[in-house]
Amino acid sequence: MSDSLPRIGVVGLGAMGSKIAVRLASAGYSVTGYDPNADAALLVAAKGCDVADSPRTVADVTEIVITSLPTPDALREAVVGETGVVRGNAVTGLIDLSTVGPPTAAEVAATLETAGIWCVDAPVSGAPAGAEAGTLTVMASGSAEAVEAARHVLEQIARTIHVVGDQPGMGQVVKVINNLMSAAAITITAEGVLLGVKAGLDPRTLLEVVGQSSGSNTAVVDKFPRQVLTRRFDHGFRLELMAKDVGLCMDEAKRQDMPMLVGAVVDQLWRLGVARSEPGDDCTTIVHMFEDWADTTIVETSE
Repeated sequence: MSDSLPRIGVVGLGAMGSKIAVRLASAGYSVTGYDPNADAALLVAAKGCDVADSPRTVADVTEIVITSLPTPDALREAVVGETGVVRGNAVTGLIDLSTVGPPTAAEVAATLETAGIWCVDAPVSGAPAGAEAGTLTVMASGSAEAVEAARHVLEQIARTIHVVGDQPGMGQVVKVINNLMSAAAITITAEGVLLGVKAGLDPRTLLEVVGQSSGSNTAVVDKFPRQVLTRRFDHGFRLELMAKDVGLCMDEAKRQDMPMLVGAVVDQLWRLGVARSEPGDDCTTIVHMFEDWADTTIVETSE
């Protein structure tokens, strides 16, 4: 490790956090991770990271802590709980990569600021593969000083860093809008492709044509060819987390007194998807629900 590099903590070693911790360790940072799942901690320990027994312990031995957590409650507990990051002795700044909605991000940042710890709200897009390759897109918000303090670390995991505002929470607004639109793309693509299959079209041909036309979206060009046509359903983002993010976007719409008629339908579809799914199912498995309704499966036509 270079003496000029800050020590990094990673709290939350799931699909994203584990890959980020390993990537930073490979880049020469001293990394200490924590996850309540002991198996997750062991995986990063085997790849050059130290592990701690609580978020506070992480913050006792690292200057910058990254949080990558699934829900608002998980973030609050990890940062401001009894064994939270805010109580650490060494930490000077926190970079939150979680998707938790604007109110939670602002609340956590305010508590950290009171303790003299800077905070950057920095949700990401790019899935676990992007975390592993260092090609994530970051939607950062926070003071100019905080963003600059975080930039070198973010550059190790991201291809693109967008600074979208000067207050924590503004990055969350961008992220939940993005995920609502992503969720909508999956659902409308499922309906469109199933209509094509029922009409006798080969789904791969249909996706290739739409992917080069005005109806293109990331479901058309990536998720469906890679995960649905292959029946792998392993994009790397859980269905219940997509539904949670859509719900957070609808919560923000209510806070802004913004009618979201299409968004409300998308929200209902993903809630139905959760009710019909198993815990841990991939977001692309929502396609099964549409296949059941259409009494049709998206399978390539045999040559």
